[in-house]
Amino acid sequence: MKILQINNCHYRRGGADVVYLNTGLLLEKMGHTVVHFSKTNNRNLPSAYEEYFLEDINFFPSNFWAKFKNIFRFLYSFEAKQKLGRLLKETKPDIAHIHFYKGTLTPAILAKLKKYGIPVIITLHDWGLLCPHNTFLDGKNNLCVRCINKSAVNCIIHKCNRNNLWYSIISALEFSIHKYFFPFQKYFDVLITVSEFGFKKHSLNKKYFEKLELLYNFYPALKETTTSKVQGSYFLFYGRLSSEKGIITLINAWLLTKRKGVLKIVGEGPLFDKIASDAKRDQNCSIEVQGYCDGDKLLTLIGDSSFVIVPSEWYENNPLTIIEAFALGKPVIGANIGGIPELIIDNENGFLFESRSVEELSNAIAKAEKLNHSEYMRLSLAARQFALNNFEEAEHYDKLISIYEKAIKNAKI
Repeated sequence: MKILQINNCHYRRGGADVVYLNTGLLLEKMGHTVVHFSKTNNRNLPSAYEEYFLEDINFFPSNFWAKFKNIFRFLYSFEAKQKLGRLLKETKPDIAHIHFYKGTLTPAILAKLKKYGIPVIITLHDWGLLCPHNTFLDGKNNLCVRCINKSAVNCIIHKCNRNNLWYSIISALEFSIHKYFFPFQKYFDVLITVSEFGFKKHSLNKKYFEKLELLYNFYPALKETTTSKVQGSYFLFYGRLSSEKGIITLINAWLLTKRKGVLKIVGEGPLFDKIASDAKRDQNCSIEVQGYCDGDKLLTLIGDSSFVIVPSEWYENNPLTIIEAFALGKPVIGANIGGIPELIIDNENGFLFESRSVEELSNAIAKAEKLNHSEYMRLSLAARQFALNNFEEAEHYDKLISIYEKAIKNAKI
């Protein structure tokens, strides 16, 4: 089978991007031909299809007129439409699998795929089909589901995009264009949700229900992965450094009491400078802030840690952070929100705490610090077993191929 994999970026920026890359490698490993469509970036991994990638531009320039000029490119990219058309004509894929496309590749690609009669599936890594800003958060970072089956004007009223009226208007406009000119139920043959929580949320829109499929993310070569037997001396947070990830709550929880261990924070994002500054408040110098990290270096950081912490304050779906930690036998302290409690069984493979609660997170960290070696190994082995039961690539592949076949069948109908 020749499979077109589509995503806004072709490097490891976030969990969804890793899933996109891992899925392509898995399909190639199983003998399929994988075609990529994305945008250019100096971090991109090699691809034989780079000539078709879109030019990478800054959608958030400081100049107002530059912002205004980018509006139309953000809503509908003629470059994406033209380059994808060339790619489809050249490669003739059997199916297209979309991950992220809004705001960069834009719905222009949906029109082109429809024109060529290509069956399309999408993995719902976020909430873009239900929420104009994709996150279920308003401008004050409060959980918000006002736009489900309702008008996107709520996004403007509550300034959901960066608490900025201008960006919120653009998000509402983009969502409305999709809703009325490129309805999701018309352009997607199958919608993959990566958590039961996500399945239930998307089921609230009756137009999507019959096309929904549940498929957890996976970990490549899980059975061959060497697990860590080390009860490390530090806790680890890694990922995007932004407010919805709960990083500020984590720092405040860490500083609430004197800690005997170390907290390592790895990643990049809009809060990097603030986090680095806040870390200096720790008189014990027990918070280490690093920049972007991936590959073997990141795996080593995970493997040598004691616990990975996922303090999210938005509706996470199926966090790759937890999957990677469990695959390496690392228990996780996670917020009881979204799809996280589907993965973390409290006091069995990690600890849960109430999202946004500094005190509960601090208590969970203290509980983890007090574990003796045998208690820790019990959680570690359970984490690894959970991964083997739920994130194995062979089972994922079988389910994914059956979904592809369903999409092809639906497209013919």
